[in-house]
Parts: sequence; structure tokens; C-alpha cells
Amino acid sequence: MVPYLRWMADAVDDVARALLAVADGRPTEAARLARGSGTALGALLADHVATAPAGGVYEEPRAFEDFISGGGNVGLYAATIAALGSLHARERPASLADLGCGDGRVTAAVIPEQCRRVDLVEPSAALLAAAQARFAGRDLTVTAHATTLAGYLAAGPPPVDAAQTTYALHTVDPGTRPALLAALAERVGVLAVAEFDVPAFADRSPAHAAYAAERYPRGLAEYPEGSEVGPGFLVPVLVGQFDPARPRLTWEQPVAAWAAELEASGYRVEGIVPLCDYWWAPARLVVARSAKVAPC
Repeated sequence: MVPYLRWMADAVDDVARALLAVADGRPTEAARLARGSGTALGALLADHVATAPAGGVYEEPRAFEDFISGGGNVGLYAATIAALGSLHARERPASLADLGCGDGRVTAAVIPEQCRRVDLVEPSAALLAAAQARFAGRDLTVTAHATTLAGYLAAGPPPVDAAQTTYALHTVDPGTRPALLAALAERVGVLAVAEFDVPAFADRSPAHAAYAAERYPRGLAEYPEGSEVGPGFLVPVLVGQFDPARPRLTWEQPVAAWAAELEASGYRVEGIVPLCDYWWAPARLVVARSAKVAPC
């Protein structure tokens, strides 16, 4: 192995071992290993694990908005909008819910002409306000729900013809997700789920750590040095996957597992649409139809 490739392999291994130390509750060792990697990711990781647990990355979402506005997310969102726009043009829903709409950039871009009602579901007040602003002056009823998917369903909203969730369903705890998907199947006819097709590995395992240590530098490298994307979004999400003392932000799984969850909840998966090859994992759109809701 040439010296540079050997250094890269060693650096990835150091970051992976740092993540496993985080999972084991050894933050001092984790910081030492991460900083010793000599990488930009390692330095940010070392700084982050040395601080006290903080709030969620969506409460003050500037770093998140910078993240989704740059790098590979430009192509990712363009592909997602194209696929959802095609789906809604075919299905022609009169009512649509976006579950975890973020700042509404996808929602506003894919609403079909005949749609008369839109439900925006988003727990971040700042992101929800931005989403609402995108619909100013449009001839349809927009209802904003400043809550989680669980809160939205608990409020008993009226049924909708279709719903979409773009890179948001993985933020729902898998312990509660089956019941929420079953509730959606009672009130949402067509459900479109955009997610990443990550490999199947045990949570917080060496395989999980190795995958994250190899992939995250790719995402970090897509943004300028000194950007808030790394310390303000990417690293908190990464550490949250491994540190049991910090807020967990993502629970991802292979797309086949998403399809299986939908099938078990009362949906029939009709197709899985490739979106793009993304630095973290390939993006896919799973389209499912409920057997419990009449077609729109």
C-alpha cells in the first residue's frame, strides 16, 4: 500500500475506534483517537465529544439549511423533486401531507395543480415558518402543524389522498414507528418515502463505525473549510448515532427494511425508484398504497 493510502486507512480506523469509544462511554479516549487521526472530521469529532450534550440540530437550523443547500444535496433534492412531481402528476391528489417538511423546498416544488389542501408537519418552528412562506399567495389551504409525526396523528387530522416524507422518517424512533405507520395507513392513500439505502449492520457495531468513519469525510469535504455544516449538523448527527447519552437523531436502515415496515403496517409497496448515488448511501423513493383508504 502506498504511504498516502496507508495513512488514509489508518485515519479511518482511528475515527472508527473513536466512535466505538463514544458508544462505550469513554469520551476522553474517543477525543484522543479522533484528534490523532489527523483529519478534519477527527478534529471536529474530538471537539464535539468534549462538550456537554446540547439540543437538537433543527432547533436553530442554520447549519442544517446550509447543509441541504450545498454539496451533493443539490442533486439529491433535484432528483427527489423530479420523482415526487412525476408521482403526484400521475396520482392527482386533491390533498397532500408532507411529514417532516423542513423548509418546504420540496413540498412547494411538487404540489400538483389540482391539489387544494396541504398539511405541513414539522417540529422545528423556524423551518416550518420558512415552509409556510413558500406558499404565500397560492390558491390552496395550507395548515401548519408544529409537531412531530406522532403529534400530528394524535391530533386526529382528516385523511389525505397522499403523503410524502423526504429523509425524515429515519428521525422517528423505531420503537414507535410501526404504530405510526399503521395509523398512516388508516388515513393516507399513497405514501412516498424517500430514504437512504444504508447497509444492514448492527447498531453501534464495528461495521457501523467503520462505515460512518469512511463515509462522513466525503460529506464534510463538500463544504468550505470553516463552514458550520460540520460542527453544527454533520458531527452532531454522527455522534448521536453512537453516544447513548446524547440525543439520537437518526435510525436508518436498508430500503428493503423500509419496504418491509410499510408492508407490515398495511401498505402495499408498488415501486422503489432510484434517485441518486449520494455520499452517505444511495437515495431511493419507496411508493406504497394503502389497502385501507379509497383511491383519490
